[in-house]
Amino acid sequence: MKSSKFSVAPPQMIDISEKSPVRREAVAEGKITLKRTTIELINKGLIEKGDPIQVATISAIQAAKSTSDSLMMCHPIPIDSCSIELLKSKDSITARATVVALSKTGVEMEALNAVTNALLNVWDVVKRYEKDSNGQYPHTRITEIHVVRKKKAGSY
Repeated sequence: MKSSKFSVAPPQMIDISEKSPVRREAVAEGKITLKRTTIELINKGLIEKGDPIQVATISAIQAAKSTSDSLMMCHPIPIDSCSIELLKSKDSITARATVVALSKTGVEMEALNAVTNALLNVWDVVKRYEKDSNGQYPHTRITEIHVVRKKKAGSY
């Protein structure tokens, strides 16, 4: 088998110093599938660790604000607004994050980070109720994480 050599650029942040700050907005969404019995426990306020919706909301906002701490090439962006919606159905919770900033670069990674963190926190808070008799999670899934839309001033 012949080996190939790849020319790889060194990691670097993109230079945005010449760009002007403009209003930017991104909306991201994702879903966690849970057992119906877990959703019922959430609705009745019977989750031992507390309300997963409240925990997920607070953690998502914090995640949006600290995105550059975990995504190495992301610029630190002061977030002007971050709203989180968590919508329950009979067997899932959908998280939607809207992030707004006056910035030189987009905020879609901040919105995606908020959604991902919200869903992970829901899982953490309800995991006791999701495990089967072998300690596995046959029903629990985080799926469909995506950017719904992004906007930049002048492109509304």
